[in-house]
Amino acid sequence: MNSIHEQQAEPMKKDLSGSEAIEKIRSIIDKAGSCFFVTRANFNASHKSRPMSVQKTDEAGNIWFLSAKDSVKNMEISQDTSVSLYFQASSYSDFLELSGRAVVSYDRAKIEELWDPMVKAWFTEGVNDPRISVIQFIPDTGYYWDNKHGNAIAGIKVLISAVSGKTMDDSIEGNLNL
Repeated sequence: MNSIHEQQAEPMKKDLSGSEAIEKIRSIIDKAGSCFFVTRANFNASHKSRPMSVQKTDEAGNIWFLSAKDSVKNMEISQDTSVSLYFQASSYSDFLELSGRAVVSYDRAKIEELWDPMVKAWFTEGVNDPRISVIQFIPDTGYYWDNKHGNAIAGIKVLISAVSGKTMDDSIEGNLNL
């Protein structure tokens, strides 16, 4: 009889850095589109976690958001720039955690570059709404969980595992260093 340890497949570990890490970040964010944006400072027992739509992920791995100047989130960032982002792009793969710092600006050119008509739900005066600010998230480190062979193969392996009782782990995970 095999021990439990022998039946458990270990996920493949692959740390990524530099351009490879940025490519992984951009890939997952392109699929997810939004994240939980978590600040460290806390005002009046406010929630430090809130959903945010990503406007852009640039070639350097910076992640850009539009935010209200008067939001609690912006006030929290003014007290502590440390921020974490959490992404989930699908049920079985494409999980991402990033830690870094946030910088708030009021750059009109950047606001125009990042503007999307869907954001008008929050900024009713459109791209020229005086309440709009830009948040640039600059990642330092992160961690990802993914699968090696795509969701279809991962799904098949889950079904086979359920029927056979044997683990067929298709996961890959690792640190992201920027």
